[in-house]
Amino acid sequence: MKIVVFQVEPWERKTFEQLSAEHEVEFSEQPLTPDNASQHADAEAISTFIYSELNTEVLKQFSHLKLIATRSTGFDHIDTNYCQQQGITVCNVPTYGENTVAEHVFGLLLAISHKLPEAIDRTRKGDFSQEGLHGFDLRGKTLGVIGTGNIGECVIEIAKGFRMEVVAFDVKPREDLASRLGFRYAGMEEVLSAADIITLHVPANEKTHHLLSSEQFDMMKQGTILINTSRGSVVDIQALLRALAEEKVAAAGLDVLPEEPAMREEAELLRSVFRKQYNLDTLLADHVLLRLRNVIITPHSAFNTREAIQRILDVTVDNLVAFVRGEPQNVVS
Repeated sequence: MKIVVFQVEPWERKTFEQLSAEHEVEFSEQPLTPDNASQHADAEAISTFIYSELNTEVLKQFSHLKLIATRSTGFDHIDTNYCQQQGITVCNVPTYGENTVAEHVFGLLLAISHKLPEAIDRTRKGDFSQEGLHGFDLRGKTLGVIGTGNIGECVIEIAKGFRMEVVAFDVKPREDLASRLGFRYAGMEEVLSAADIITLHVPANEKTHHLLSSEQFDMMKQGTILINTSRGSVVDIQALLRALAEEKVAAAGLDVLPEEPAMREEAELLRSVFRKQYNLDTLLADHVLLRLRNVIITPHSAFNTREAIQRILDVTVDNLVAFVRGEPQNVVS
C-alpha cells in the first residue's frame, strides 16, 4: 500500500519508517492542499494533521484512496460525507493529550491571573515597576467546565489542586466522576452564571457551533474569564469581541480561532479571499483579538509536547496497520 504522510517533521519520520518494510511510504513536510494533492494522487492511504485541507476538491484528486488517518482527535477538517460516499475509511486518534491540553489551560489561566505577558515584557525592558500588575488568586474561584470528557476530567483534577470550586455541564453527566473528584453538574445557564472562569472542552460539530454566543455571554458574571482550547467555531467570535468591549468578559485565553488556517500565512489569506473560502468578518475579528492586551492567543499548540506527539504517531501507525490487517480501529467515518 502506498502511504503518504503530510506535514511531518524530520524527527517524526522514524515512527512511520517501520512501515517501509511492507509498504511504500512517502513524506511531505507541507500540509495537504488543493495545490499539491495531484502530486500524490496515487496514494492509497494518507496521514494528515488538522491544517491540511481534506475537502471534496482535494479528495477528488485521489483516485485510489482507501484510508485517511488523521493525526488528531477532531476530524471536522475532513469531508466525511464525501468519504462515506466513496468508501474511504477515516480514523482518528481518540485520546493522546488529555493532561497536555489541560496543562495548557492552566498555562493560559495563570498567564492571565498573574498578568505574565505584560510582566515579562516589562522586565525585559528594564522596568521593574508593579503598577497595573495586580492579579487574582485561583484558590476559591469557581471554574465552569463545559464538557467533562477526557480533557475536561484532567482540567477538573488540576483545578482541585488549586483548591478551586468546580461546576460543570455535559450532555452526558458522569455522576461517578463528580463524586470522585468533588464537583457538581448543573445546567448550562447555571454554569455560565456561577463561574468566575469558563473553560471549553467540546468537539466541533453542528450542535456546538457558536455554543457561546451573545445569549450565553449575557448569562455570565461581569468580569468572567474565558479559556478555549477546543475549537474556534465553538465561540461566536463577534459576540466575544462585544463581551470584551463591555467587560462582561474581562480576559480570554485562546488556543484556537475560527479562521485560523487562513491566518497562518499571508499567501493563504489572500488565496482564501479570492476563493471566498473564509468569512472575512470573522477573519477581521480574529485579527482584532490578536491585538487586545487582555486576550492571550497561542497558535493551536495546546497539544504540542513531545510526549503527546509521540502518542499521536504511535496510534496513527497502529491505525494504518490495523486497516491493512482488515480490522480498522478508531473509525469515525
